[in-house]
Amino acid sequence: MPPLPSIMKAVLLKGNGGFDQLEYREDVPVPKPGAGEVLIRVGAAGVNNTDINTRTGWYSKSVTEGTTASGGSGGFAAAKAADAAWTGEALSFPRIQGIDACGRIVAVGPGVDASRIGERVLIEPAFRSPFGWAPYRALFFGSECDGAFAEYARAPSAHAHRIESRLSDAELASFPCAYATAENMLTRAGLGQDETVLVTGASGGVGSAALQLARRRGARIIAVANPSKTAALEALGASRVLARDADLVAAVGPESVDVVIDVAGGPQFPQLLELLRRGGRYAAAGAIAGPVVALDLRTLYLKDLRLLGCTVLEPGVFENLVRYIERGEIRPVIAGIHPLREIVAAQKEFLAKQHTGKIVLVPSP
Repeated sequence: MPPLPSIMKAVLLKGNGGFDQLEYREDVPVPKPGAGEVLIRVGAAGVNNTDINTRTGWYSKSVTEGTTASGGSGGFAAAKAADAAWTGEALSFPRIQGIDACGRIVAVGPGVDASRIGERVLIEPAFRSPFGWAPYRALFFGSECDGAFAEYARAPSAHAHRIESRLSDAELASFPCAYATAENMLTRAGLGQDETVLVTGASGGVGSAALQLARRRGARIIAVANPSKTAALEALGASRVLARDADLVAAVGPESVDVVIDVAGGPQFPQLLELLRRGGRYAAAGAIAGPVVALDLRTLYLKDLRLLGCTVLEPGVFENLVRYIERGEIRPVIAGIHPLREIVAAQKEFLAKQHTGKIVLVPSP
């Protein structure tokens, strides 16, 4: 293998705010893998809500609105740097973002078998190993540590999963964050065969992943999205597609759904609980329509519902996802591919919400 360069192309996030906080550079030092780590040459990196939410400071508890296009473009004025990361703490800058990565291992740190060099890998984005695999504690790739918006990135060897696939790097890079998030929600909710699941934000990365993964489990699927995307969502497994502003209870009927997979939140949240059968399960991993919702506790306890927050992956979720990909049980849904230097154009396309599936960046087209 040729010697590694000393500098690389990367996008630096300089602080919380608008697109002006993203700086494309070609003189960033190539990181060196530490003990238990690998260095990968990034083949492709996916664009996710979390990249934009982190840049804009949306995770700050002082922000109460949804992930709007204006906020995603210019940042959220109410955001406070002290709690603007996933963990509720401050980020350190500059930071290389990018939670999705497909690439090849080009170097290993102390304690990692050199035979791993050359492996094609997907990076499991929630790094639990630094905490001794303690439940629900993790560092997030591209947030608390540098990520994939670069030519090279380092990660714990335990979170670099070898994959054998004929899919391109761009196709594989569409899987890690969105599909692992969706599979984690379905796993925690215990979705089973012949159950009915309703998926909000169904045309986005997590939503479109949830459709395929729920279909794989043999569930009946109701999707909530723009009706113009009905054909695409039906191809992914939806049996019905409802408009985002629909009266869901009137359309579906009360107590007719076993599981809700929600990345939207916002004003429709009370309807989602009305839809659930007694003993139903609600799983959330996003709040694009608004993080502050109305909850009638009587609905929760009188119907014996379970409300599940889903961020850190359950053990085995990512390994299972890799096997699904290798067996061809799920497929990538790519909406667009951009060179890394066009990250602002890619995020603008993402914020327009006209796409279905994932938008991907390639560092070296």
